[in-house]
Amino acid sequence: MLAACGGNTGRGDGKGGTRLAQWYHQYGEAGTEQAVKRYAAGYDKADVSVQWRPGDYDRQTAAALLTDSGPDVFEGSPTLDQIQGGQVVDLTDLLDEVKDDFNPAVLTPKTYDGKIWGIPQVIDMQLLYYRKSLLKAAGVEPPTTLDALVDAAKRLTDSKVKGLFLGNDGGAGVLAGTPLNAAGLQLVTDDGKVGFDDPAAARTLGKLHHLYTDKSLLLGAPTDWSDPAAFLQGLTAMQWSGLWALPQISKELGDDFGVLPFPKDGPHGAPAVPVGAYGSAVSARSRHREAAKEYVKWLWVERTDHQEDFALSYGFHIPARVSLARKAAKLRSGPAADAVRLTTEHGHAQPLLWTPASQTAYQDALVRIIKGGANPESEVRAVVRKVGAELDRVKKKR
Repeated sequence: MLAACGGNTGRGDGKGGTRLAQWYHQYGEAGTEQAVKRYAAGYDKADVSVQWRPGDYDRQTAAALLTDSGPDVFEGSPTLDQIQGGQVVDLTDLLDEVKDDFNPAVLTPKTYDGKIWGIPQVIDMQLLYYRKSLLKAAGVEPPTTLDALVDAAKRLTDSKVKGLFLGNDGGAGVLAGTPLNAAGLQLVTDDGKVGFDDPAAARTLGKLHHLYTDKSLLLGAPTDWSDPAAFLQGLTAMQWSGLWALPQISKELGDDFGVLPFPKDGPHGAPAVPVGAYGSAVSARSRHREAAKEYVKWLWVERTDHQEDFALSYGFHIPARVSLARKAAKLRSGPAADAVRLTTEHGHAQPLLWTPASQTAYQDALVRIIKGGANPESEVRAVVRKVGAELDRVKKKR
């Protein structure tokens, strides 16, 4: 793998005496690769060589950041280990005049110790799709609470249609901390402590098991939650999926669908919308760090036309800039406009301090709760201990 990261890195002399290597993961949307190469070709202060990286991109990048032959600029979400290890460059000054225009839900996970380590490119988000005609026929209102969602899924289930699809594993893989956010809790608090050491966590997660035992969840669908096929084929009345599915759903169902956030739970809860965003970052091993920073600023701060094009002309994403999301024609009406509003009002991203070890411990517990009927209280207590120890570990490295 390290050998693959070497070779022609694009470094050397070029426009302005500088050549920069820029890496992207391999997008599935047609036209994206051509677009980013077109952006780079239009930059006149350096010769930017774009590399499209198939395979396990995050692992490739992590390895390359430890060498002198990796990228100058790369797409990704710098991890806590990479930041603490000095592998990425502080980009705080790039947003001096426009920081407030970036959606805080996706900027916060790029921020550590008050410094910004990656510039968000676009927002991906997940939401609940529901079939209006099926809910109307069953006399079911779009659910605004978790209890109402459990009830609606049961009432919408019959011999041919399931009420809800959260993925073929029952939702353990995709939901992550979203139910906790809906209960008014956090994965990690702002001061770096476990954010779900609360009885409400067990109560909320236990309700997900009710969906499973009621047999109102679609399981074993031909494709998983990220693909809207089950929803479009009428196998389920409601499906959890991503914003990227909206154009296809709109094309095939017309106005016969709506979108919702994950519904709130409990007296202190609020609707929850999970969001994520790759960002543009600069390798600390780059020999042209200032030139790389200048290019990132040009592309992801100054060239708002490129930012809107990248978000909406190939796949279907929300621009990371609030002002761009508000004015984009494709996002100004119908369910797309609802998605933008829900993201702005209720968006949550996984915090930077939520490490892979914490994620694994939590997700394993979620599987046991949803599918195995494990006791939610004891499972949550065990996860709280594991996550607390992990947070202590990473905070000691500061």
